[in-house]
Amino acid sequence: ARLLLLLCAASGLLLAAVAAIPPPEEAARMARYVLHSCDWGALATLSAQEGLRGRPFANIFSLSDGPPGPCGGSGVPYLYLTDMEISVQDLEVNSNASLTVSLAQTPYCRKHKYDPQNPLCAHIIFVGSIVKVNDSEADLAKKALFTRHPEMESWPKDHNWFFAKFNITNIWVLDYFGGLKIVTPEEYYSVKP
Repeated sequence: ARLLLLLCAASGLLLAAVAAIPPPEEAARMARYVLHSCDWGALATLSAQEGLRGRPFANIFSLSDGPPGPCGGSGVPYLYLTDMEISVQDLEVNSNASLTVSLAQTPYCRKHKYDPQNPLCAHIIFVGSIVKVNDSEADLAKKALFTRHPEMESWPKDHNWFFAKFNITNIWVLDYFGGLKIVTPEEYYSVKP
């Protein structure tokens, strides 16, 4: 019984350490942490739609960089898309986009009573392009998305869903006072959240 209690206490400390938010001076780790903590983001495209052509257009998309949990994910934002969706039609004309994810969607900001616009309620802005994943990456994308969004498996097959990823070229981190921090993709992918 004592051993079981000790194991439970040790696992609780480990979970607390894993769940701790990275410090502001570790911007690359913060970017990975926020993405892995989020289930959705705001994807902004340049509209190809009549009457909006060339204007910014933001839309909400479910995403995942890997199954939830302390392993930290891959850092790659995966999406499940159909060309029936208006933003995907924009991406077919111009694949460039930005993606914003925020801890505002997690209990963290509510717990600390941080407004979503407060820099301490960290958010990350990724810039890059959306690309379809190749066959060798499709299983990874499927596992990442379907473990977090199980409903996706039952979405209508006749909508021709496909797996895509956000190909990151630029990263901005806002997690503290004093302005944005720039993180390179190399820095981002080299750290664990």
